[in-house]
Amino acid sequence: MTTTKRIHPTPPSRATPPSRATDGAGASRPTRYRYDLATRRQLLAAGVPAGTITSRSRPGGPWQRLLPRVHLLQTGPPDRRQRALAAVMYAAEPTADPLKGDTAALTGGAALALLGVRDAPDTPADVLIRAPRRVAATGGVRPLATTRWPRTIAVHGVPGARPVRAAADFAARATDPDLIRSVLAQVVQAGWCHPQDLHAELRSARLLARPAVRAAASELLVGVRSVAEARAREALAAADLPTPLWNARLHTPEGAFLASPDAYWPDEGVALEIDSVEYHFTRDAWHATLRRRLRLEAHGVLVVSATPSMVRDTPAEVLAALRVLLALGGGPRPPRPTVVARGHVQLELPVAPQ
Repeated sequence: MTTTKRIHPTPPSRATPPSRATDGAGASRPTRYRYDLATRRQLLAAGVPAGTITSRSRPGGPWQRLLPRVHLLQTGPPDRRQRALAAVMYAAEPTADPLKGDTAALTGGAALALLGVRDAPDTPADVLIRAPRRVAATGGVRPLATTRWPRTIAVHGVPGARPVRAAADFAARATDPDLIRSVLAQVVQAGWCHPQDLHAELRSARLLARPAVRAAASELLVGVRSVAEARAREALAAADLPTPLWNARLHTPEGAFLASPDAYWPDEGVALEIDSVEYHFTRDAWHATLRRRLRLEAHGVLVVSATPSMVRDTPAEVLAALRVLLALGGGPRPPRPTVVARGHVQLELPVAPQ
């Protein structure tokens, strides 16, 4: 097991300047840094000689030079937060406080990864800087000059763009349509932003002309919240089946919440549940899924269950089961569903200007 040692610079003995913190006896305390990171300028200001910085940051030394002018004051590899903050410190103006987020802010996949968005790639680390300033890309850091400076927030102490802007900046540089779908859906599903706000941000960034981005935005507006649901939506459209409500919230007539199936046909009382093994591998999770299904069936809802791989690899089987239940639900059958669906309004995006 690798042991990480944190070694902080101690300025040479001298009279303590008024701006430095002191203990009760007036002695200077060792300078502390966020996540054991410091710029060369900060170290010099703390009284660490340039030669000491160089010698301690050599291979095998107690410090590490993560990026030009950015040092990690510990042994052992940096974690995700340290890499993210180091990228911001590198891109920030040398005389600015990098923690304020005034001159550099994390964005894109790296910012979303810090928020816990599972599929968001944290490399390269995209960092916004104010145009027309330019900073060279280096060491997995990609500075992005912008004239649209966003409101910034701090995530685990790292200055970054708000999730809606980070998601748009990610989409601007991603090329895999499924990855774009997945990441944008996770941002919305986690509640980091509303689909309408994300659509507005994508429109402001002139990204809706890209087919993959436009498709993902359109799916989010109608309630789709995953790649599997997006594939199911495409299969349903190709099969000319009725349009369902996506992720509608079903309630009893008295107002008690029942469930939110992935797709629901209110006229026929049919629900489609796409259950991933990833989220149902524990006994408690699987039992919760079964109880949700029992609640729906107890109120007369006919349920078709499938996994994401079934939707992807054998969609004809899923569609065949849906056709049977939709036909059954459309005819006379007791009992009729005793639920009230509160679904998403089916919206279509206007054609983006070319």
